[in-house]
Amino acid sequence: MKRLFVAALLLFGLASIASAQKAVNVDQARLVGADKTPGEWMAPGRTYDEQRFSPLKAINDGNVSQLGLAWYADLPVDRGVEASPLMIGGVLYNIEPWNVTTAYDARTGKQLWRFDPKVDRDKGKLACCDIVTRGLAAWKGKILLATLDGRLIALNARTGKPVWSVDTLDPVWPYTITGAPRVFDGRVLIGNAGAEGAARGYVTAYDAETGKKLWRFYTVPGDPSKPQPNKILEMAAKTWNGDWWKTGGGGTVWDSIVYDPELKLVYIGTGNGGPWAQVYRSPGGGDNLFLSSIVALKADTGDYVWHYQTVPGDEWDYTATQSMILADLTIGGKLRKVLMQAPKNGFFYVLDRATGELISAEPFVAMNWANGIDPKTGRPRVNPEARYGVTPVIVSPGPGGGHNWNPMAYSPVTGLAYFPVTEMYQAYALNPDFRQSPGNMSQLGISTTGYEFTRKAAADFAAKNNKTWLTAWDPVAQKERWRVPYPVRGSGGLLATAGNLVFQGTVNGTFVAYKADTGEKVWEMPVQQVGIAAPITYAIDGVQYVAINVGWGGGLAHSSTVKSLGFPTSAPRLLVFKLGGTAELPPLADAGPVLARPADTTASAETIARGEQLYAQNCSTCHGEQARGGVKDLRRMSPETHAEFLDIVIGGKRREKGMASFADTISKDDAEAIHAWLIRRANQDWESIEKGE
Repeated sequence: MKRLFVAALLLFGLASIASAQKAVNVDQARLVGADKTPGEWMAPGRTYDEQRFSPLKAINDGNVSQLGLAWYADLPVDRGVEASPLMIGGVLYNIEPWNVTTAYDARTGKQLWRFDPKVDRDKGKLACCDIVTRGLAAWKGKILLATLDGRLIALNARTGKPVWSVDTLDPVWPYTITGAPRVFDGRVLIGNAGAEGAARGYVTAYDAETGKKLWRFYTVPGDPSKPQPNKILEMAAKTWNGDWWKTGGGGTVWDSIVYDPELKLVYIGTGNGGPWAQVYRSPGGGDNLFLSSIVALKADTGDYVWHYQTVPGDEWDYTATQSMILADLTIGGKLRKVLMQAPKNGFFYVLDRATGELISAEPFVAMNWANGIDPKTGRPRVNPEARYGVTPVIVSPGPGGGHNWNPMAYSPVTGLAYFPVTEMYQAYALNPDFRQSPGNMSQLGISTTGYEFTRKAAADFAAKNNKTWLTAWDPVAQKERWRVPYPVRGSGGLLATAGNLVFQGTVNGTFVAYKADTGEKVWEMPVQQVGIAAPITYAIDGVQYVAINVGWGGGLAHSSTVKSLGFPTSAPRLLVFKLGGTAELPPLADAGPVLARPADTTASAETIARGEQLYAQNCSTCHGEQARGGVKDLRRMSPETHAEFLDIVIGGKRREKGMASFADTISKDDAEAIHAWLIRRANQDWESIEKGE
């Protein structure tokens, strides 16, 4: 018996060493040949082409009805969860809001280690779209993460201990990082967010072994009176006007980065301009390169190769940071190496990824900002009426976009791309009182009167026309093949598999599998939360698993509250499924008493009006325009929160939960004015309810 026990320990030890060795061996060869180990998920999109497609098919459209929960892990934070995990060598690596990184036994869910980078909680107020993160990278025994406060950190994959850390941000601008790093050929790439604060965009490469900075590419030119970092930015500077460089300009690389190991190119998607309104950003117009663009760079040096600008002179927040997928498609009888993207502006683009040549671009959603793409120039035919002034105009898509960050998947089996689509209409208007200042997050240059216009003058129109669905898109024919409608926006990213399945977390609080070829729903399970992140799948010892982080939040949560979704929710979780899984989620806790209507404010009309203006400048980024929704719906404050309002806003009492003190930007009187307006807002809604509106 003793010998058997020793033998068992030896085998366990050898298995642990083997798993650790697999983590150590995540290098260029393994990532390029990821299909040789299809049971692992070693990069954000599994493979360098970021298709989010798995060759695994033990779970398929014939047996997926037997899928059940294998294990789950509670995530101890009440914010949005947008990351896709990694699975390497039997270990599942996950990252939570505030960039807490955890390793689990991928079979059982046993926690192996947990690393908290102690992110500066004050950075939370600079994050335009929640304190989210979208994933991790792995390289030669290290797990790489980027923190909200700007650090790029390498952890020992076996222990979770830091190996190196480097600060990636220029402190002049209101930067944060929400994207996942990408690693290739010994280099780690990371961009950042902050264009809503007009921060100047760039992407930087670091040595994966040491953290040493290797190169940086700026997406917006600097002061034209001084030498630019390279000749291509000298060209870009000619597409700008005014003094954009004094406050940044925008164009941040906050999400999609894709690498082509054959062409040795890296593709970055750039964000919106800051401010949104071009008249304040670049008076006199101009294309404003490289805003809202796909840019190809040499992977080893960061040198410019080509660019394609999806929205010249953008002023609607039509970012080109959404998922980019590489594939080889037969188009017109010729095999083409392409890059595909379905960005916010509503067109599905197919580009030659070697040259940037436009192959095709067709609308995947109804729009009125443009009536097509010129096939010769690649430029959109912009509707002049979409260029807004002080008088509000309704534009589609709105700033949420036809497709936002939620990752797209592509199946080479079906030849279809899968992504969530939203048809939405929103009013834009200039804020005539706008004053730009460096480092201020209120840098949009638009007026909240635009939202009021939509609500009062066009509510019926929007209600009849705003809709959302999951689409299966044929990128060769540029046609939709099938769709699944949803009641409201909020369903998540996609995973496609060789089992003829597409997996998605839904705004209905469920996790769903559809047939990839037809869209037929073949499995659905209530999960007590909204899975906005993209799922992954992996296999160990012949058993296939599907994993997803579920947790409502992100940018959409700033305009709609989870309470409006119509079902009770739990705290965020990591959920892992397998065929025959029998684990069960615990019952939901009692939601507590229904909040009563707060006593109306006695503040003067002047104070309330000032509070509304201050709210728009300082609070709407996280808590929604006109306090409609947000990460925390301030119309639904408890009596205790009302009583502590000044302690929270000025004193920083809830800093550790993500609500930083605003004492450096507003006074006590300002906070009281905001509070008075919020009380009035809550009472307005109660009055509407009582009237049956």
